[in-house]
Amino acid sequence: MDNRKILLIEDNTNDVILTRRMFTKSKIANEIIAVGDGEQALKYLFEDVNECKIKNDGHDLPLVILLDLHLPKIDGIEILRKIRACEDTKLVPVIVMSTSREEDEMVASYLLGVISFVSKPVIFLDFADALRMLGLFLMVTNQPPASLSY
Repeated sequence: MDNRKILLIEDNTNDVILTRRMFTKSKIANEIIAVGDGEQALKYLFEDVNECKIKNDGHDLPLVILLDLHLPKIDGIEILRKIRACEDTKLVPVIVMSTSREEDEMVASYLLGVISFVSKPVIFLDFADALRMLGLFLMVTNQPPASLSY
């Protein structure tokens, strides 16, 4: 993996802590930037949440975005719509991590180009194991195109 950051959009502090811990155990050295609501996420990515102009000419675009769907202020589906509507962010890989198992949310997520939809297990050890496997997927299996080296 390269040295770009991972953007974790998650409002549950315990899930943020566990994600960081499991990625460290999986030897993923990329810095994880955690934001707790949809508005913060869009402010991290864009100069103006209503425009498509990205910050720093794209030098801070994340390697991957881990996105919870049920967020304060702006929900995950709206964040996905914004990311996919903008030329500079439309190919940034997004993985949804959600407690939701609603078919319509899964379909909407895939239609908006997520590379994976991970249902967060309720049991702590199961969630830790899912994060470990996600870390391995990111490190070993996922292969973004070389042209995405922004």
